[in-house]
Amino acid sequence: MLGWGEFSLALAVFLLSHAVPVRPPVRPWLIARLGTRYFAAYSALSLAVLGWLILAAARAPYVEVIPPWPALRWLPLLVMPVVCLLAAGGMAIRNPLSFGGMGRRPFDPAQPGLLALTRHPLLLAAFLWALSHLLANGSLAHVLLFGLFAGFSVIGMALIDRRKRREMGAEWDRLARRTARFDPAARGWVPGAGIWLAAAALYLLLLAAHPLVIGLSPLP
Repeated sequence: MLGWGEFSLALAVFLLSHAVPVRPPVRPWLIARLGTRYFAAYSALSLAVLGWLILAAARAPYVEVIPPWPALRWLPLLVMPVVCLLAAGGMAIRNPLSFGGMGRRPFDPAQPGLLALTRHPLLLAAFLWALSHLLANGSLAHVLLFGLFAGFSVIGMALIDRRKRREMGAEWDRLARRTARFDPAARGWVPGAGIWLAAAALYLLLLAAHPLVIGLSPLP
C-alpha cells in the first residue's frame, strides 16, 4: 500500500497509539498486566509508528505547499543543534513540572536553570524540530506531518501545565514561580561541558543516521 492510503493509515495508527493507551480506563489496565514493561513497550511502539509515519510521508504523492527554496534546506541544520541542546539539557535535569529528565539533583525553584527558559524543554525541542522540518519539506504530506507534531508540542505544554497544577496544587505555584512555559528572554542557564558534549554527539548521530533511516541526506 503506497501513496495517500499508506500515509492516512500511518497517521491514524499514530493518533490512536497516542490517544488510546493514555486514557484512564486503558493505561491502568495495561500497567497492571505489563508492570514496568509497559513503559518500554509503549516507547518502542511509539518509535516504530513514528518511523513508519515519517517514511509514509516521504512516499506520499508530492503536492507543493511551500516552495523548495534552497535557503530553507539550511533551517534544520541550523536549528537542530538547539534542539539537541534542549533535549540533552532537558534529560539531564530533574523536572517535576513536565515529563522527561533523569537528573539526580533535586529541583531547586530558586535556581530553575533551563526551566526558566521553558518548563517543557523536550516539547520545545520537538516543536523546533517539527517547524524547521516543515519549512524545509514543504509538500502537503510533510506539512500535515510536521504541523501535527508542532501543534501537539504547543498544546502539550498547556495540557501538562493544567494537569500538574491540578495535581500539585499550591506546590506547583511554589516550584513554578521562576519558570515559564516559554520565555526567550530568560537568563541563568549555562549548559555544562557534559551537556554540550551530549548535544554534539546527538547532533552528529542524527546527521549520520538520517540517510540510513530516512533515505535522504540532510545536507543541502
